[in-house]
Amino acid sequence: MACLARTLRRGSGDLSEELSGGVGGAAALEPLVAAVLSALADGAALRGGPLPAGLPQDIAAAVAEEFLAGEGGGGAGGAAACPGAVLSRFARLLAAGSADPAHPGCAAHLHCPPLAVAVAADLAVSALNPSQDSWDQAPAATALETLLIGELAGMAGYDPGRAAGVLTSGGTESNLMGLMLARDRVLGAVTGRRVEMSGVAGGPRPRVLASAAAHFSVQRAAAVLGLGEDAVIPVPVDRNLRMREGELAALLDSCRRRGQVPVAVVATAGTTDTGAVDPLRACAELAAAHGAWLHVDAAYGGGALLSDRLAPLLDGIGAADSLSLDWHKLGWQPAAAGVFLVRESETYASLARRAVYLNPADDEEAGYPSLLGLSLRTTRRADAFKIAVTLRTLGREGLGRLVDACHDLARAGARTVQEHPRLELHAEPVLTAFLFRYVGGGAAHEPAALDHLNASLRRRLLREGRAVVGRTELPGEGPGRVRLKLTLLNPHTTPAEVARLLHAVVAAGRAEEDLL
Repeated sequence: MACLARTLRRGSGDLSEELSGGVGGAAALEPLVAAVLSALADGAALRGGPLPAGLPQDIAAAVAEEFLAGEGGGGAGGAAACPGAVLSRFARLLAAGSADPAHPGCAAHLHCPPLAVAVAADLAVSALNPSQDSWDQAPAATALETLLIGELAGMAGYDPGRAAGVLTSGGTESNLMGLMLARDRVLGAVTGRRVEMSGVAGGPRPRVLASAAAHFSVQRAAAVLGLGEDAVIPVPVDRNLRMREGELAALLDSCRRRGQVPVAVVATAGTTDTGAVDPLRACAELAAAHGAWLHVDAAYGGGALLSDRLAPLLDGIGAADSLSLDWHKLGWQPAAAGVFLVRESETYASLARRAVYLNPADDEEAGYPSLLGLSLRTTRRADAFKIAVTLRTLGREGLGRLVDACHDLARAGARTVQEHPRLELHAEPVLTAFLFRYVGGGAAHEPAALDHLNASLRRRLLREGRAVVGRTELPGEGPGRVRLKLTLLNPHTTPAEVARLLHAVVAAGRAEEDLL
């Protein structure tokens, strides 16, 4: 790493500083974009693998050296520098120091390699910089997002004429919105008035039921909404981390017996670790029977809607009151590309807002629409544009082929694990991810030793810049729960490359065993 910053200082010629919009914006952007593309290629070659080799402090030192070096006296307080040169240096730095999800050895997280056409579409949005908080800032983008939301609602099984939704920053924001609307709808009906936290505090205790494998943002949302993290009741899961239907029914009954209000059931369609899909139709029936809102977190598994093969996994999703999708996972979009949908547009009522400088009533009466009351945010990028371009370029069928390719990769990787004597598969893949662990050879290791071995071999792979493999823990208590994870989101990766990645895990495990 000592020579990394010096190598990165190869700059390009001077480039003029211009704005990106207007008639001249494209001409100003063209040489700068060319400089970025060249620097990205140089940086990837310099990195030479899925991520830069070295310890975190090595990477941080290289970044600091380059950041502080500057041009012409340099640093934040130095003289102005040629924008093309600075852009090239920093783009090369970023590429050389990134974990590249397009590399077959980068398979840890729900972190997709975006489609080139989606990235190009995102450039258009960045250049024009429309904001979705008022029509007069984004005339075409406002209309496009409305059309896209209707199409996605129909894909999810909603009636597009009755549904509503908005683009979000991702599943965390979408889950917050789902629980906010659930709180206002259910507790508002209980108290007979608009929900305010002072009223909630004196009323029946609200509860949110979510699987033990639900995303951590559910607890965070409950805290933000004033319900408290302890309002979230974890529902036990099976071996594949799928919510147990009988346990959910029992917990809902228990809430009623104790005088508590089940505000929402949060079902997960595609858990982060195993891709498990909760029994959505049963969840919908149980939530309805208890007067609870059903929110489905399909940030990962929503991609199955694109695949004829996998779509049946989401049977019942159209019965959800609200739904979260993330197209920056199984949709191959640059982040952010989250989507929040509600089945009935009137359930959005508590989010409606009037700001006279953004959506005055007389403008709306005159036919100027506003998306302000659909989002928690005010200033908001036109993220619908890249999704719309991708859908019209590839169609559902083309995107479905990408989903199926990644599913095939996961199944092939699971077979490789099953066939290797030093690896142990946790469960068959549901979507495109699976859990496994290195168990070593010869004498069996104690559970705590296995945990240490798997954690340390993963860090060895990171340190050597050879692979980015996920690490998680199974629900429960005590040692023996650490597992490694492959999340396969690159449809152009081959089964042979996945096998090589798993063999690299074995090699790192052997090296760590030698140190025990």
